[in-house]
Amino acid sequence: MNPIIVALDLGSAEEAVRLARRVEPHVGAFKVGLGLLHGSGPGIVTALVDLGKPVFADAKLHDIPTQVGAAARSLGRLGVRWVTAHVSGGEAMLRAAVEGLEDTSGGYAGILGVTVLTSLDEGDLGAIGLGSTPGKLVSRMSRLAQDAGCEGAVCSPQELTVVGSVAPDLIRVTPGVRPAGTATGDQRRVMTPGEAIARGADWLVVGRPITAAPDPLAAAASLVEDLGIPG
Repeated sequence: MNPIIVALDLGSAEEAVRLARRVEPHVGAFKVGLGLLHGSGPGIVTALVDLGKPVFADAKLHDIPTQVGAAARSLGRLGVRWVTAHVSGGEAMLRAAVEGLEDTSGGYAGILGVTVLTSLDEGDLGAIGLGSTPGKLVSRMSRLAQDAGCEGAVCSPQELTVVGSVAPDLIRVTPGVRPAGTATGDQRRVMTPGEAIARGADWLVVGRPITAAPDPLAAAASLVEDLGIPG
């Protein structure tokens, strides 16, 4: 299995679909983030679904359970494979997301619980008032996500082993992946792709190292080669 999910965080649906078609031979799935979901709308999801690979709608749902359930139902109709929801919304909200998505996807799609964003560190958590380390918070959140029926958890590479130990039924999806020598951007808790796989990642979300490369196809192919997986 190719574990690379390319994050298509580009300026327009046209750019995103064009790049997806280019790198499709060397990636396992496509991710659509908030920028395109709120800008281009649901058409971007269906256009990517038509390319034949799993599509990850990174909607980061976080609201009262009825609203989250309704949003998950709408996304499930588009043919997505995964939808994200913030674990901080609580168990009832996560269950509403799981049930809503299952209603319209026929069980094909699953909810990924977002734990602690890779852009946050312990200082940020303290400023918010959470008073915990990322590892301890991810531990509690991943247990909650598993209990609520989520398919997986989204965490930084640094918490992959934590999720595996306390919530072994969850697949582990990790952003914050940067090939050696590339800029970290606005993410703080990062690792190389190889390190993340060694720590138990099932899927790697890779954005700018591919999408902002002078040759995105070559960048994706190089990443596949470095990981020793089929292209």
